[in-house]
Amino acid sequence: MRTVVIIPARFSSSRYPGKPLVLLMGKPMILWVAELAAKAIGSENVYIATEDSRIAEVVRSAGFQAVMTSPSALTGTDRLAEAGEQIEADIFINVQGDEPLVNPSDISRVGAAKAENMEVVVNGYSWVSDQENPGNVNIPKVITNEADELVYMSRVALPGYKDPDNAPEGYKKQVCIYAFNRDELNAFRKFGRKSALEQCEDIEILRFLELGKRVLMIETQPGSLAVDVPEDVAGVEMALKRKHGL
Repeated sequence: MRTVVIIPARFSSSRYPGKPLVLLMGKPMILWVAELAAKAIGSENVYIATEDSRIAEVVRSAGFQAVMTSPSALTGTDRLAEAGEQIEADIFINVQGDEPLVNPSDISRVGAAKAENMEVVVNGYSWVSDQENPGNVNIPKVITNEADELVYMSRVALPGYKDPDNAPEGYKKQVCIYAFNRDELNAFRKFGRKSALEQCEDIEILRFLELGKRVLMIETQPGSLAVDVPEDVAGVEMALKRKHGL
């Protein structure tokens, strides 16, 4: 059984054009992510899916494989599905290109969970830290049932409560490591549009709920930070310096 990591990397992001190539401590962000994925699964199993020749050139120059995709992919997972048609594998792990602090062991854990549960989509989560605001719309919050299956994911803080005594002890947030099989990716892309909830929340994993797919949520280590907007860069660079003792 072959497992691969595909990192979707779109240059023409509406909120942050050119984001995959933003320099973090002098290195393009996409390479930080590719190197961490390679630690988890081997560089020969890491692909960067992009619509842009500049990104392809950067990753190929660093020794990674680029797969060219169309500029019309609706989401990163649609881009992954398109790239997957060009790659022979059994498990496809989507690692978002804007998470340069992703832990390689978490990539391995999500892949292993998928191998044991090929009938479900697998996604990562961690707990919102004391330094993060659960009300931040840039952090998708996760609610699960007692079997750790996704119930819903939202930009607002969930679960809600009526009585303050019943407030949750903490909030879960999505960590953008997903694992799929080929049939799941094909069904996602074949849907052909964003679902109503997906469009409203701007969270692509919600499309699988419309497809009747169960999504198993796997807890990952805390500390993951994403670069979603330019204002996130300074904080992520500080975290990288702490991580690498610089």
